[in-house]
Amino acid sequence: MSKKIDEQKQNVVIVGGGYAGVDAVNALAKQLDHTQYNITLLNARPYFVHLLAVLRMGVSDAGRLEDRVLVPYDRMPATFVQGKLVKIEEPAPGKGGVLVLENGDRLNYAALVLATGSIWPGVADLEDSDKEVRETIKLWRERFAQAKNVVIAGGGAVGIELAGEIIDAYPNTKVTLVHSGTRLLNDVYPDKFRKSMEQKVLSRGVTLINQDYIDVFPEPLHTTDIVTRGGKTIKGVDLVIQAFGSKPNTGVINTLGSDVLTEAGYVKVKPTLELQSHPGVYAAGDIIDWRQQKQAGKTGGYASIIAPNIVSFLKGQPQEKVYKGTSEKIVITFGRSHGASYFDFLWGIMLGNWLTSVIKGKDLITNMVRGRLKY
Repeated sequence: MSKKIDEQKQNVVIVGGGYAGVDAVNALAKQLDHTQYNITLLNARPYFVHLLAVLRMGVSDAGRLEDRVLVPYDRMPATFVQGKLVKIEEPAPGKGGVLVLENGDRLNYAALVLATGSIWPGVADLEDSDKEVRETIKLWRERFAQAKNVVIAGGGAVGIELAGEIIDAYPNTKVTLVHSGTRLLNDVYPDKFRKSMEQKVLSRGVTLINQDYIDVFPEPLHTTDIVTRGGKTIKGVDLVIQAFGSKPNTGVINTLGSDVLTEAGYVKVKPTLELQSHPGVYAAGDIIDWRQQKQAGKTGGYASIIAPNIVSFLKGQPQEKVYKGTSEKIVITFGRSHGASYFDFLWGIMLGNWLTSVIKGKDLITNMVRGRLKY
């Protein structure tokens, strides 16, 4: 715990210290009456993980990115509590509740923001303790340093960016991308953009297999032949990495009641981002059931709705802010100097290598993100 909780005040608790949680803390800090309420951030890891930079950090130790990608919460305008949530107790809807932690501690809340994020496979699958996180980073770096033939299953943004980082760090490593669709990415983005992205990937020597699947993930660094579901054989593969299938990290939220999640595990929310049938409980980020792409760049929009609505809720006033979604945009790096970007406004704006590198590729917006945690 970075600061002692003032027992004389009520708690507004944010569960989850990722992009959505950090933005919620900052927005609430500007609007809550600090003479009446504590802002408490609960997170299982001891620090924020800048996920947009995790792939580069995991591929090689160049620049010791962990020194900048793993960011403490100690400068945030909130009391930080490190712990794993195992149960949410709500005696009566709209009357606050109690968070039960794995170590037995109990944390009262007057209002609650759930921002628990996604569970990621592959390189971004990090444990909770600092020791385990650093061991995992070291293990992946060793794997990439030794592998000569890598297969990535999944041709979305994660798979594409991982391929680019491998090519940048190890130009002689053979990389194959296997993707289920007819083109890279999905049909949220126009075919022209997807085709451009595909050409960039191919131009750097990556082999692309579309409309196919990898069903078997062998032990890392045990060289073997891989047969795709479609019957193609990829010979002498050292490393097969899953880059698809992220899931909402919402298992514990189900303890609020069987009505809170969809079948796919997303949180049902009103346009106010308050949970249905649970006044004073809100959700933000990847976990909400909303028809849009799950991206870190959208989290500020959630915070701008949730913060004023929590203030209104605590005052017993109507909640007037509603979330209407946002236009789609994506910035995909392919190493430090390559990539493509798409912004869905006007006629649909596409950017190439240089501007994508300026926006994101060089430092993966690490400085900007650290600034949100006051570093």
